[in-house]
Amino acid sequence: MLTELQFKAVRSSGAGGQNVNKVSSKVILSFDVKNSQALSDEEKVLLTSKLASKLTSEQVLILACDENRSQLKNKTIVTKRFLELIKTALIVPKKRKPTQIPRGVIEKRIKAKRNLSEIKQNRRKPKF
Repeated sequence: MLTELQFKAVRSSGAGGQNVNKVSSKVILSFDVKNSQALSDEEKVLLTSKLASKLTSEQVLILACDENRSQLKNKTIVTKRFLELIKTALIVPKKRKPTQIPRGVIEKRIKAKRNLSEIKQNRRKPKF
């Protein structure tokens, strides 16, 4: 999977003085989800659904990092971010098992309803 990553170094914005104008320290990582050989079809579907807001229209994931002045550090940070993102997106959520309502809970609710009904019955004026 790491062999399918494409890195591009561009000039970073922000503080850095004259060095900023000369050095390309910002790293942009791009990963083509649709054409990846490392992922199965099910994993591709899972990634496209979970990372839909982060993907381009061509199903390419783009991450950028310009936290450090060092290009190498930015590359390692963005790679770690990518791996963490993929790892969390590939987790399949457990299917919820509907539980049955215990009989005691149902009986308690009906008993409370009966009790409230009796209280309201006792408030009425007696019929003659």
